[in-house]
Amino acid sequence: MREHRAGTEPTEMSDSERWRAVVERDASADGRFVYGVATTGIFCHPSCGSRQPLRNNVRFFENVQAAREAGFRPCRKCFAGHSIDTTIAEVCRVLAGAEERVVWSEVAARLGVSESYLHRRFRERVGMTPGAYARAQRAERFRSRLASGETVAGALYDAGYGSSGRAYERAGVDLGMTPLQYRKGGRDLQIRFATAPCSLGWVLAARTDRGICAVELGETEENVRQRLQERFPHAEIVEEGTAMLDDVVQQIEHPGTSFHLPLDVRGTAFQQRVWEALRAIPAGTTVTYTRIAEQIGSPDAVRAVASACAANPVAVIVPCHRVLRRNGELGGYRWGLERKEKLLQREREEAAPSGCAPVRS
Repeated sequence: MREHRAGTEPTEMSDSERWRAVVERDASADGRFVYGVATTGIFCHPSCGSRQPLRNNVRFFENVQAAREAGFRPCRKCFAGHSIDTTIAEVCRVLAGAEERVVWSEVAARLGVSESYLHRRFRERVGMTPGAYARAQRAERFRSRLASGETVAGALYDAGYGSSGRAYERAGVDLGMTPLQYRKGGRDLQIRFATAPCSLGWVLAARTDRGICAVELGETEENVRQRLQERFPHAEIVEEGTAMLDDVVQQIEHPGTSFHLPLDVRGTAFQQRVWEALRAIPAGTTVTYTRIAEQIGSPDAVRAVASACAANPVAVIVPCHRVLRRNGELGGYRWGLERKEKLLQREREEAAPSGCAPVRS
C-alpha cells in the first residue's frame, strides 16, 4: 500500500540520508523506511537502539512489507518497543490523506504490528476505532468541499466516497443529514425542541429524526431559544411537548445517570475524538485538558481540546464540565462557570455514598 500523508506525498529520502538517520537513530524517520542487516536477516526502524551495523551489510526498504518479501524478519527489540504514539500518528496520517478504502492488513504489515493490535491501541489512544476515525475524516473532507460551493457529485467523489449511492447511504451517519441538506445549511431539515425550567436555570433540548442535536442551558427561556436559532439558522424549528426533556433534565439533576437516547451531533474529526473521550469520563471524576489531549493521541493539542470542549453542542450529555486545567482551576465552560461548579459538586455528592473514586485533576 502506498503511504498517504495529509494532502501531500512525503519527500523520498536518498540512501545517504537514510544511513544518516540510522547512525543518528532518528525517530522522526520511523515510518518512512526500514533497514535490513544482511548478516542477521533482521530489519529495524531507524531509531533502533541495537548495535550499529556496518554500512556494507545494510539494505533499505520502503516499508515493512518490502523487507518481509526480501526474506528479512522484524527486530524484536525495536518493533516491540516502537512508540505507540509514533504508530498511531502514522495511522492518523494515512487516514487523513486516504481518499480510497484503507486495507488494514497492509497498514498493519507496513507498521510491523498485528491488525488486532493496531485496532486496539488506536481505539485506546484516539478514543474511537480506526474505521470511525476514517469515516470522520472522510465526512470532514465532504463538509469542506460542500461548504466551498462544490457540487454534491464532485464533493462526494473528491472526499473518497466510492459512489453516489454509497455517499447517501453513509450521509446519515457521517453528516447527520443528507448532502443537499448540509449544503443548504440545514434548510430542509426539521428540528423539534422543548424547553423547561431546571435547577440550573432554563434547559432546551432539540432533536432531529436521528437523535438529540442540541442541549442548551441559559438564564431565560428566550435565551436558550435564541441560541438554537443561531445554531441552525436555515432549519425548520418546531416546538413540541416536553416528553423529550425527561432524560435530559434527569441528567442535569443527577449527572451520573446513564443516558441512552441517540445523539445527532456534528463536528470535525478532531472534535468528535474529543467528545468521545469526554463521554468516557466517569461521573464524579475529572481529568485535565492535557490528559484528554494525550488520550486522543495529540499531546500537543491542549488548546484545541479546550476549543472542542467549548464547541460541545450538548451540555451535560457530553460532559465537558468534567475537564479542568492542570492546576485544578475550572477553566472555561460555555454555559457559565457557576453551572460547571454546581454540576461537579452534584456529582461529587452523588458519588461519595457509593464509594466511587474521588474527583481527580
